[in-house]
Amino acid sequence: MKQQAQGSGLTLKRAGFTTGFGVLAATLGSAVGLGNIWKFPYLTGANGGAGFLLIYLLATLLVGLPVMIAEITLGRRAKVNPISTMEQLAPKGKPWWLVGVIGMIAAFLIVAFYSEVVGWVFAYIAKAIDGSILSSDKLVTEAAFASLISNPLQSLFWQWGVLLFIGGILMLGVTKGIEAIAKKLMPLLFLLLLLLCAVSLSLDKAGEGLAFLFRPDFSKLTASVVLTAMGLAFFKLSVGMGTMMTYGSYFRDDQNIPVTTLRVMAADLGVSMLAGIAIFPAVFTFGFAPSAGPSLVFITIPAVFSQIPMGQALMVVFFILAAVAATGAMLSLMEVPVVIFHERFGWTRTKATVVTMLLLAVLGSVCALSNSTLADFKLFNLNMFDLFDFVSSNIFLPVGGIAIALFTGWAWGKQHFIEAISNHGQLQNRTLAHVLLFLLRFVSPVLILIVMLKGLKVF
Repeated sequence: MKQQAQGSGLTLKRAGFTTGFGVLAATLGSAVGLGNIWKFPYLTGANGGAGFLLIYLLATLLVGLPVMIAEITLGRRAKVNPISTMEQLAPKGKPWWLVGVIGMIAAFLIVAFYSEVVGWVFAYIAKAIDGSILSSDKLVTEAAFASLISNPLQSLFWQWGVLLFIGGILMLGVTKGIEAIAKKLMPLLFLLLLLLCAVSLSLDKAGEGLAFLFRPDFSKLTASVVLTAMGLAFFKLSVGMGTMMTYGSYFRDDQNIPVTTLRVMAADLGVSMLAGIAIFPAVFTFGFAPSAGPSLVFITIPAVFSQIPMGQALMVVFFILAAVAATGAMLSLMEVPVVIFHERFGWTRTKATVVTMLLLAVLGSVCALSNSTLADFKLFNLNMFDLFDFVSSNIFLPVGGIAIALFTGWAWGKQHFIEAISNHGQLQNRTLAHVLLFLLRFVSPVLILIVMLKGLKVF
C-alpha cells in the first residue's frame, strides 16, 4: 500500500501496513514491552489482584484507550510523521506541531535508557546459553548482573548491538521491516509464554502464585492504588510519545480503529497475565520475593530456573521471550525519529536510520555508563539513566497525552474526528465517537494531569 507523504514541501512515496493482522501485530508490538514480563503482573498481585485488574481496565477505558484512538486517528488522517501531522491538521498559525516535537524528544529519551535494559536482556540470552548464570545461589546471580552493568565496555557493546539490530530492521522499511517482523514475533511471543506457563503450572506452589495474581483483595484498593492503576493504564499503551501517531499513519484506510485498539488492549493484557502465570508460581515455589522488580528478571529468574528440570533450556526460552517483547517496543520508538528525519529532511530511510542510531548511541551511552564510568555524575540527585526515565515518564509523556486529547477534542473538532473514526461514514459508530469526544475533552486530560502531578510528587 503506497501513500503520499508531505513534509516541509517534500512529497515522498511511503509504504503502509498491508494486512489487518500486520496492523494488529505491529501496534501490539509497540504496546508490549519488558514491563509486561514483570512490572504489570507484580503490580496486579501487590495491589489487590482481581480488584486492581478491574480498576486498571476502567482506567484504561477512561485514560489510555481514548488517547490511543485519538493518536492513531490523527496519524491515519494525515499519513505523515507526527510533526507534519500536527502542522497539517491544526488551525492556521497555531503551534500544535510542538506536540510532535515533544513526542520525538520523549522517544529519544526513552530509547536512550530502554536500549540499555534491552541490551541486558540480549546479554542474558548469551549467558543463559553458556550456563554461567544458572545457579540457585542468589549471590552468584547478583554478582553476574552487577558485573554486567558495572562493565562499561560490555554495557556499550550490548546497547549498541541492540541499536544496530533494531536499525537494521527499520532500514528494511515499514512493510518488509516493521510489519514483517511483528507478524512473526507476536505469535512467537504467545507460543513461548504458553510453553513457560505449562511448566510453571506444574510446580508445587503454582496455586500460591495464581492466588497472588488473581485473588481479589479489595482492602488494598486505596486512593494510591487507584492512581497507580491510572498511571499504568496511560503508560502501558505507548501513548503520548508519537509512536501510535506514527503507526497510525501506516494504517489502512478501511481499518476499524476502535476495534483494533480494543484488540490491542486485550492482547496486551493477555501477555501480561500469561507472563505472571509463567513467572510467579515458580517464584513462590522456590521462595523468592515477587516484589523484586527489574532485578526479578536478571537475578531471581536464573535462580528459579536452576531448580526446574530442563532449567537451562527454559531460561534461554525466557530471555528470548523478553527480547521479543522488547523488540516490538524498540521498533516503534525508533521509528518516530526515523520517519521524521526521512520526511522532514527528505533523507532516505537508510540515512535517517543511521543518523538516528548514531544520535542514540551518543545519548544512550550516558545511560549505559550510569552504573560504571558515570556512576558519580548526577543531576537533581539522579544518575542519567534515572533522570531520562523520570523526565520522559513524568513530564514529556503526560504533556504529550494531554495535548493530543485537547487537540483532538477541541482544536481539530467534532466533525473531523467523527468523519475520520467512522472511515468517512462507512462504520456506524457515531455514538462511540461522541463518547470518545467527551472523554478526550473532559475526562482523559484531567486524569492524565493527576497522574502527572503524582509522578512529580506534587501530592
